Parts: sequence; C-alpha cells; structure tokens
Amino acid sequence: MNRGPEVLAPAGSMDALRAAVECGADAVYLGAGHFNARRNAKNFSEEELAQAIKYCHVRGVKVHLTLNTLVSDEELPLAMDLIKDACELGVDALIVQDPGVAALVRAAAPGMELHASTQMAVMTPEGFRALAGLGFTRAVLPRELSYEEVLAIREATRDTGLELEMFIHGALCMCVSGQCYLSASMGGRSGNRGLCAQPCRLRFAADGGRRSDHALSLRDLSAVEAIPDLYEAGVLSFKIEGRMKRPEYVAAAVTACRNAVDGIRDEKLLGNLDAVFSRSGHTDGYLKGHLGHDMFGTRRKDDVVAATPILKDLEQLYAKETRSTPVSFDFTARLGEPLRLTATWEDPADGTVQTVTVDTAGEYDVQAAQNVATGAEKVLAQLQKTGGTGFSASEHDITIHLDENINIPVSIINKLRRHALEELTAAIAEAGQKSFDRGAAEAVLDRASVSEEAEQEALLPEVRRFVRLRTDRQLPNMPFLQEHWEIAWILPLNTPLSTLKDLISEKINFGVEIPRGLYENTDKVRTQLKTVPKYGAAFALAATLDSVELAKNAGLPVVGSFTTNVFNHVARSEYAALGVHRLTLSQEMTFRQMDVLRRSGTSPQGDGLLVYGRSPLMLTRNAPDGIHPKDFADPATLPELTDRKGIRFPVAKNGDAYELLNSRPLYLADSKDLPRDLFHLFWFTTETAEEVADILQAYETGAPVETEFTRGLYLKGVL
Repeated sequence: MNRGPEVLAPAGSMDALRAAVECGADAVYLGAGHFNARRNAKNFSEEELAQAIKYCHVRGVKVHLTLNTLVSDEELPLAMDLIKDACELGVDALIVQDPGVAALVRAAAPGMELHASTQMAVMTPEGFRALAGLGFTRAVLPRELSYEEVLAIREATRDTGLELEMFIHGALCMCVSGQCYLSASMGGRSGNRGLCAQPCRLRFAADGGRRSDHALSLRDLSAVEAIPDLYEAGVLSFKIEGRMKRPEYVAAAVTACRNAVDGIRDEKLLGNLDAVFSRSGHTDGYLKGHLGHDMFGTRRKDDVVAATPILKDLEQLYAKETRSTPVSFDFTARLGEPLRLTATWEDPADGTVQTVTVDTAGEYDVQAAQNVATGAEKVLAQLQKTGGTGFSASEHDITIHLDENINIPVSIINKLRRHALEELTAAIAEAGQKSFDRGAAEAVLDRASVSEEAEQEALLPEVRRFVRLRTDRQLPNMPFLQEHWEIAWILPLNTPLSTLKDLISEKINFGVEIPRGLYENTDKVRTQLKTVPKYGAAFALAATLDSVELAKNAGLPVVGSFTTNVFNHVARSEYAALGVHRLTLSQEMTFRQMDVLRRSGTSPQGDGLLVYGRSPLMLTRNAPDGIHPKDFADPATLPELTDRKGIRFPVAKNGDAYELLNSRPLYLADSKDLPRDLFHLFWFTTETAEEVADILQAYETGAPVETEFTRGLYLKGVL
C-alpha cells in the first residue's frame, strides 16, 4: 500500500485525542503510566488507553505509546509490564529512549514497532544506521537539523528500511533532546525522566542582560508549510508537539498539517494557529540553516490575550464526531429462519480486512407479515444508523436479501446492527494485539553478556582515571604527566598533531574527544578520526550513539561518556555489544543504582563515574541569545550567562554546538561515599594547567577544597 505523509498528533487527554482524530490525524501518540517524557500531562489509565485504542483503530488511526524516559534497574520489571499491556491492548508502536527498554521490546515483543525517540540524541547517518541495527523501525529526527542534513540522512539510510519522523510544530527546546540536565541540576526534576521543569524559560542573560534576558528560550516551531518538501526528501511522519496543550491547539495544528498534506492553504486557520499558542510568534527552526536572535521568544501577556477569542472557533473543528471508516453489510432475512448480518471492514492504514457475522438464532426467527411487509428500504435505513460508532455505511455498500411478505421489527434490525458493529470493533481490537514472551523478557533482565574474553580485552585495564581537557593548554607539565602514567588523558579531536607526537614519544596514555555537536563539520570529524590513531590516540571518548559509530568506523576503541545516559544494566549490555569498552554511567544515577548495575555482571573491567568538573547542562546548536562567536576568541576565558538569582554559568563551544556548563564544579575527593572500584572521570573546562594538577593531587589525598562546589545528584537522585 502506497503511504502518503502521516500526520502524527499529541494526545494528553481523551478530549485532545478526539480533537486530533476528528481533524484528520493519521496517528496519535500518548503516554500511560510512569515512563513517558510528559509525566505531568494527564496521560491515560489502562482502561482509558484501551478505550482510546478502540476509538482510534475503528477510525483507521494508529496509536503510538511513549516509553521515552530513562529507566533504572529497579524499574525495568515495571517497564516490562507496560510493554506487555501495550501488546495486549493493541498499541501500534512504542517510542523508546532507553536502549535497555528497546532490548526488552525486541526480545519479548518482536511484532511491536519500535520507534527511536528524539531523546536518543542521534544526529548523523552513522547513528541512524546503528538504530536500524538495534531493531528500530522508525527514528524521530532531531529538531536541530537543516533540510540538507535530513536529505543526507535519508540517502545514507534508505537501504535499512528505517522510517523517518520529524517534529513540524510545537515547542522548540533550546537543548538537543536527551542532552539536557539543567532541570535535574537545578531542581532534581529530570527531563530524561519526564519531569522537566523548563528552567530554560526563566531569565538567563548574557552580558548583564544588555543583549537578551531570556537567552535560552526559543520561539515555538511552525514549519507546517515545509511538509511537502520534507516528504519528498524522505520524511514519512510529521509530528506535532503538545501533550500538555489543550484540545483546541491540537485541532488547529492537526488541521493545518492535514491541509498541507492535501495541498490546501487556509490563511485564516494559519493565523489562528499562530494565535492559539506562541512565544512572541513562531520560528521555522533550523530547516533553512539560519541561526540567530530571531529564533528566541517568550510567552507574553499579548500571546495569551490573542488566544482567547479564537478558542470557540477552533472548538468547532472537532465539536461533532464525524470521522468514520466505511463498513459494508450483507443482510439476509428468510422466512422461518434467524436474521443474519455480515459486516466487513478494511483498515485504511494497511488494507487488512476484518469480517464478522452475527444472527438472531435463539432470539428471533423471521415471521410472515400480518399487515405491512418489511421492504428493503426500511432495512437499508436502519443499517445506515451507525452514528457514534466510528463506522459509516453507504447504500452502495449494503446488500439486502429478503423473502417476500415478511415483517421484521425495527428494534430487531437495530439490535442486530449494534451487535455486528460491537463484534467488528472487538475483532479490530483483537487483530491489533501482539504476542508477548515474558520468558524472553526475563532472560534479557537476567543476562550478563560480557564474556571473560571481553573482560581480558578491556581497554586500558590499568587506567583508573580518565582526565578530559577542554583545550590542550590545560595539559600539566611533562614531569607531572610522566609521574602519573596511570592516567589516560582525553584531548579535543582538533588538538595540534605536534602535541600528540610529544605525548606518544613520552608513552603518555591519551585519547581524543569526539565533539558532541556533529553538524556542519561532521565530514571533517570523520577525517580527523582516521588520522589521530597514527599519532598515538588509543581511544575515543563518545558522547552518544553517533560518536560510538564514528569511532568504530575509524578503528578506535570507545570510552563512553556520561552523556550516553546509561541508566540500567541492560542498556550497559547493549553498549558493550556495540563495542564500548569502558563507559561512564549517567550523572543522574545514585551511588546505590550504580552498585546494582555493577553487580549485574554486565560491566567489563568496571565502569566509571564523573567525579569532578563543571558538567555540561545543555547542548545547543544555536548559541544562547547574546553569545557570539567572537566571545570565544580567547580559549582561556569563556562567556557566561547569569540567571535571575545572579548565578553565573559559563558557555563553551563543543564542535558545531554550545554547552551551558554548571555554575559550580562537582567535587567528590573527600566524600566517604565515593565508589572506589569504578574508574573516575575528571571534566576540566575553565581550569588552568596548574589547577588541573592541583585537583588531581587533591584526589590522591582525599583533600577538601575551599572553593564552592556541588556533590551532584549521586546521593539524592532525580525524580
């Protein structure tokens, strides 16, 4: 079946779901339970979810369930239960962030479509090919891509069969999805766990506020009119953000997208869409490759006022339930026999056919007419009364076989029709069910996939400290490097080759950091990765699945950074299978959760944790408003943002992106709770070479420091 563009709508409530369906959505996505990126939305109970799926499927609409958060080891059995429920209820696809959860779905529910959430932060062709290899059938593209980058990903992955989905309207986060730790750091509410408090919408000012006082708040995305071109480029599904928004917004956004698919331009509707929810207007985002001040905006009083008078108009878009799918009836009435009715339905999404036959056996046999005989016209009129069911029957789809001179009560015909449609609805629901193998899921939970051979081949097993530097100018002097031979140094990929030569000549362990921002200069990164092994680089630090694949393609062993967001032992096992030799666990994990993971047996040679540094809180493609390239001219200093409390946050460049760094460094040297059996990752950003040496010496003695620092989230955890 030839599929056109899919309009994928948010459903934060049953009212929003009905609005989406009535206005032409091909699919909806919604949350149920604990594991979704909008835990503050109303979401759906199990009973409501079953009702929603039946409502949608009868009308030819698919249902995607969000399971797009990080899941701890203790929560994996609960996630498995939700996967089981999704299979039994007939969910069409699961949207997943956590590789451990994806592994559960792959093993226990092979018939379930698996969609990679934008929270996985994949942005290169290599990363998307890896997703296909992990069993994903669809991937949600990052919001930060240009049209040309979308096209390149499609061309590079066409042979995989991977479908592409893209946000086309709604909130536009400043941060790359899955790479934001700002909410967790400032209030313990993790965006990776579905509870982002949106601190980026608060005051952050560059240069004392003279340039901008909301430097991290982007306008909402509106690129509806780009749907035809993006579909031509290979994007199948167009996604509207808004599970926290009201039904009127959903109705307007879905209608606008439907119009774009159908080649209709409604100026009034587009104006209403701009008015119903905006932050100082809208932006077309990154599609045209333009970055700058005009992408920023906040929710103003004028925006709220503009929405009020149009809500009633927008409500009319979905006030009446009119959407339905055709059903054909075959009605037979023979004297002295039960009535028989066959109902047939074809799924408009995939062409599958469902047929049911019901009769009145034991309840009613056709009688001869005493006065007026029942004619075909009367039967036809009753069979067409399908209102509220999601089905519609035209006279051309109804076949009637009647004996002459018989009488059938209208109530009996109506009852038979209702029975047939109820049975048809149940058949459609049953057809959507998928098998679930609990034993296979439990086997995934119990496995320890790291072999003895992998243990022996672990990268640099003697190294218990990895020290990441933002610039090679932070390298301590050579006597210090020689004395601390057990340290593996991590240098920027663009470090001068002469520096690398000096290190290898002195037999200093070192690797390179692959930039987190992989956009315009990705080709250059590929070339550099193939060069640095010749100059002694022993490994690459990988931030995401993208850089894991880039490193492997260059023949470099991989150390995973904490931004891989590994939160459970199954996810760790997945990364081990991908060849990640050493891995830094998520900075949002507690020490106790790390201990649970380590005892699972899936961690080769022990993994690590971040123990020092101004950890990156956001990764952004656009520079914070008021920050300019010239602000990075001196590598020894970094520009800063100041929040509403006067706290200052440095901003660093990382590849083709920017990082908002924590206001205070993490420091654990004198912590009695610090796990000593894990390797320790140091993250230096603003420090001098002398300060780097001093801090490393302090860790050797467990010395306290006088400066202001944070203990991170390792004891209190995140919500």
